[in-house]
Amino acid sequence: MRIDDIQRALRDENLDAWLFFDHHRRDPLAYRVLRFEPAQSVTRRWYYLVPAHGEPVALVHKIEPRVLDPLPGEKRPYAGWLQQREALALLLSGLKTVAMQYSPLCAVPYVSNIDAGTAELVRSCGVEIRSSANLVQLFEARLSAAQYDSHKLAQRKVDEILAAAFQRVSSALAAQAPLTELDIKQFILSAFETESLFTDHGPIVAVNSNASNPHYEPTPESHAPIRSGDLLLIDLWAKSVQPASVYYDITWTAFCGPNPPASMLNVFAAVSGARDAAVACVRNAAAQGRELRGFEVDDAARGFLRERALDQHFFHRTGHSIGEEVHGNGANMDNYETHDDRTVIPGALFSVEPGVYLPEFGIRSEVNVYRSEQAAEVTGKIQPALLRL
Repeated sequence: MRIDDIQRALRDENLDAWLFFDHHRRDPLAYRVLRFEPAQSVTRRWYYLVPAHGEPVALVHKIEPRVLDPLPGEKRPYAGWLQQREALALLLSGLKTVAMQYSPLCAVPYVSNIDAGTAELVRSCGVEIRSSANLVQLFEARLSAAQYDSHKLAQRKVDEILAAAFQRVSSALAAQAPLTELDIKQFILSAFETESLFTDHGPIVAVNSNASNPHYEPTPESHAPIRSGDLLLIDLWAKSVQPASVYYDITWTAFCGPNPPASMLNVFAAVSGARDAAVACVRNAAAQGRELRGFEVDDAARGFLRERALDQHFFHRTGHSIGEEVHGNGANMDNYETHDDRTVIPGALFSVEPGVYLPEFGIRSEVNVYRSEQAAEVTGKIQPALLRL
């Protein structure tokens, strides 16, 4: 169990306890952080208090008394709603601060899983609720050595598949053979299967104005041909099929021809410069041993584009946490969609992917960054220039 680790983290954060709560499995983070599967169905409310010192204590409904049996500590039963309130007040008596899956003003919605009524109920017991956002990522966003290795394995395979996809486009252009976004999407998915890689959806294969939609995906019903003179964007992400593997997620762009127009070259230079500014921000903080927060990385990329009057065409966060899910539960590089003030902790993996999306075309350049104790590493290749196909 992780109880000792959780208690150590609580003491480091000067928190009295972490109060986990769930009803109908609405908070997946509770099960992931505590690393347990309930012993029976979850149709009634349960609470599990992990104090900074001492034994954990659970409140469980009499209809589901065994739901928290996999977890250590005393199990206190309740039935009626009045009993629940009395038992919760007793559970929290003597505490001043408790962490919960909550974020003030929903600034970090990825961890804001308790409802307003439950927050009111807990506060009525005389305790202050603090966000568990930084605590969660200590247990969700730090890669083990095996997970890092799984990410690097996916990186090597995905990089090769991406190169093969661009080569297929080049060959079709040279032969003047018909080719579509959907063809390349299917080519990539087939290669994933051959290489024992898994993806939850995607990839994105987009030309021209389709590339200006960051979440565009070609479908059998809606896709475009890939032709000479087109801008082509490919965004693909995958992980090994083995359990606990970690994703690799990248985006590259290319011009279908030898001579890209100046407008595309200028936008690529701006986007890649913003990418490099964000990476440098992380590297400098790691080298200096300085605490870094997700919004600062976004500021670095967005500021670079603002100086070139292109920031208004960049309308998503700079990056997201990466883990066993392609969008993980660590800090995001974001001061646009949200104000993510979570610390970018050692052991965290995340994307850096600024983009500029104009009516005619869009360009994004995405890399993955791993922060260790005193350094930051881009784990795959970095696109230096707009590809010519």
